[in-house]
Order: sequence, then structure tokens, then C-alpha cells
Amino acid sequence: MDRKTIIVMEGDQTGQELLEEALRVLDPSVTGLDLELKRYDLSLENRQKTNNTVVDEAAAAMKESGFGIKAATVTPETGSLGSPNAILRSGINGTVIVRTGRRIPGVNPLMGFHAPISVVRMAVDDAYGAKEWREGEGLDEVAYRTEHISRRVCRQVSEFAFVQARKMRAKVFGGPKWTVSPVYEGMLKEEMDRAAANNKDIRYDPQLIDATYALLLSTYGEPLVIPTLNRDGDCMSDMVLQMFGSIAGAESLLIALNEDENPETVMSEAPHGTAPSLEGKNVANPMAMILAGAALLTFFHEEEADRASRAIYEATFESVLDGIRTAELGGSTGTREFTDEVIRHVKTKIEVWSALA
Repeated sequence: MDRKTIIVMEGDQTGQELLEEALRVLDPSVTGLDLELKRYDLSLENRQKTNNTVVDEAAAAMKESGFGIKAATVTPETGSLGSPNAILRSGINGTVIVRTGRRIPGVNPLMGFHAPISVVRMAVDDAYGAKEWREGEGLDEVAYRTEHISRRVCRQVSEFAFVQARKMRAKVFGGPKWTVSPVYEGMLKEEMDRAAANNKDIRYDPQLIDATYALLLSTYGEPLVIPTLNRDGDCMSDMVLQMFGSIAGAESLLIALNEDENPETVMSEAPHGTAPSLEGKNVANPMAMILAGAALLTFFHEEEADRASRAIYEATFESVLDGIRTAELGGSTGTREFTDEVIRHVKTKIEVWSALA
């Protein structure tokens, strides 16, 4: 495999600690891959020091290399810094976020869920970044918000949903509230229908967003991919991940697509935050960050990288099944010790597979 460059975006508090665990697993001595890691310090302190210049630099580097892995970062509630994730999305033109809930072996999911569920959501527009204002006073005060979505982003979300469904052998399920909002939310439904017509080999079952939430409680027998608006997907993905046992049990991917709707730049991260109360205690669950690294490797489209990715996924879940679990999953294993076990499994798998090959 040719050398690949991964842009590493350091973060804050427990987020940074878990990033370091993921990088231990990606180390060439473990995976056998020729990787170059270029680090950018996106901690709150350095973002303040550089007035966010470091975030712009990281986005430019990621766009050039095509690959990035990011730690959770703090977004201050006040001040002009804003969200580093928003800057990164804009910098790479990332329009699609994918989060997949899947059964964690040995951990009982809610309601008996076993088949994986991917939420493919808009990464931009909709309720996020909308203009907001209020008019009037007292009980006559009225709040307004001006939102927008674009056909381009609706198309990319819809097309990638079918790509993801083909990969998972899943059904495309759900959708926006197009009956109440035929002009705004109906745009996404139009693009879902268009993508379905172009991908007739993929099962397609559009549902209103409220029905989607309700039907998830009974539609657990087959893999699902749910395309959503930005805010709907934010809520839906958090719920889906927790249904399988933990929001820290799966990775999150931000994807920028080219004109042919193929991934051009991919940034992987954990869907959870910086967990300041867990910092320095060696108790946080590193699964999501470890799987973020594994997911990123699949976009290299190299046999060696695919093999390493599979080894990481299997090693992570096998470790949990063997009872190696952090407190969040009902165990007593420390963060670093969990990663040690994953590394041991990965090395074993790659060595055995190499011998069999």
C-alpha cells in the first residue's frame, strides 16, 4: 500500500485522551500500514491563541490528504471562536454525516435490536446556522428563524444513503415530514425518490420522520439506512446509538463528496463530547475513537487497509465479548487496558491472516 497521510486533529479533555488511544491502534507496528500522521492542535487554548487559524490550516491539510481523524473539542458558549466542527465542515465542503448503531457483542441492546442502523444526515444547513431573531415584548414577543436547505445537499444525502444501504445490504427507510412541509422538507423526499429510481436493486420504504421514530421500535429485524435533515439526524443518531447500548460504541463520519457523489474527503471522530468529568481517570470508553480509525481505513480502498480495518473492528468487539469492558458497559477495565487488549487481538489477527494468505 502506498503511504497515506492522516490529518490528526487534537482536542480537549477526555476527547484528547481517547484520540491517543485510537492512534495507538493505528500505529504501523500494530496495523502494518504505512501511515503518516500530521498533527494539528485544535484544543480550546490553541484555537484561542491562533484565533482559529489552526482550524483553517487543519481543514486545508485534510482536504489535500483526503483523510482526517479528530478528537472531541470544546465549543465555548460565549465569544467569537464558534464551533471548530462547523469550520472544518466548511473548509472541506463536508455535506454528509454518517453514524451507524450496531450491536455490541455481549451487551444487550434495547428492544432486542440486532441489525445495524445507519443515519445519513445533512452536515450543513437546516436549523444549524439559521438566522434567528425576536420581535415584540412580553407575551406578544415572537421568535423567528430562517432556515434553508439546498438541492445539492439533499441529493448528496440521498445518493449516499443508497450507497450505504448497498454496502450494508440494508433498506433505505424513513425521511422528512414532507406532508406538512412539501416545499422545504419535500425537497429531500424528492431527492430520495430520485435516488430510489436510480437504485432499484435497493429496497426503499419512505416514512415520515415521526413515523420513523415510532416504527424503529418494531422494525428491528433488518439493517436500515435513514436519510435525514440536519437536525432530525442529530436527534435520530443519538437515539439510535444509545439503543445499541452506548453513544460511545460507534464512530461518526463527516464526508465531502465530489461531483460524482463519491467520497473525496473523510473525517472520522467519536459522536460523544469531551467528558471533562472523566479526564485523567482512565475510565472512559475508547471504542468510538478506535472504531473511527478503523472506519477511516476503509476509504483508502486498499486491500491491506481493508484487512487492518476489519481486524480492528473484530478485535474491538471480541474484547468486549470476552468481558474486557469499561465502566460504561458494566465492566471495570481501564481505558488504556481496553486498548491494550484490542491491540493484542489486532496483531494476532493480522499475523494469522498473513500466514494463511
